[in-house]
Amino acid sequence: MFIELTDHLRCPADHQEAYLVLLPEALEGRSVRRGTLGCPVCERRFALRDGALDVGGAPAAPAATSSGPALSAEALAPLAGVNGPGGYLVLVGGPAGEWRTLETLVPGVGLVAVNPPAGVADEDGISVIRGGRLPLKTNSMRGVVLGVPFAADPGWVREAARVVLPGLRVVGEGPDPAPEAIDLMASAGGVWVGTRRRG
Repeated sequence: MFIELTDHLRCPADHQEAYLVLLPEALEGRSVRRGTLGCPVCERRFALRDGALDVGGAPAAPAATSSGPALSAEALAPLAGVNGPGGYLVLVGGPAGEWRTLETLVPGVGLVAVNPPAGVADEDGISVIRGGRLPLKTNSMRGVVLGVPFAADPGWVREAARVVLPGLRVVGEGPDPAPEAIDLMASAGGVWVGTRRRG
């Protein structure tokens, strides 16, 4: 996991948003390979092993498919609207399998794979998180892409809307989201793009 990403992590428990304190055990360059992240509010601890953070509650990783997700890296880059370096783009589920190609299309943007397909491991260019929700601070990410089945789950859509910076995009592969969470910009072919609902 990129050590800088740990500044954007939060405890996933249902309490006032709190940062996580990193106790690193092994570092390789700017990557934390092993350690513990602790919450100062509820005192929960989360293991970081082989560079991947597990906060619990993650669904089983889907098998990687040779055909790839409906959202290719070439489609993801313009849909996510991430222009210029800096910040993080979150890929939830199947789209995380496209990270190697996407990395070349959005240079200088950190990529975060949440509950990625089997075979996607933490390494240079990608940070891996597993969990039942996004352990990321509110208003901290430049974009979120939700694959199947996450884009059809209202809880994951709300989480994506929470963590994205105001005015920036959430992309989903699935049915159109509820208008209470997302202001829809476009929808076609089972893929939608929107921003967090204002107000």
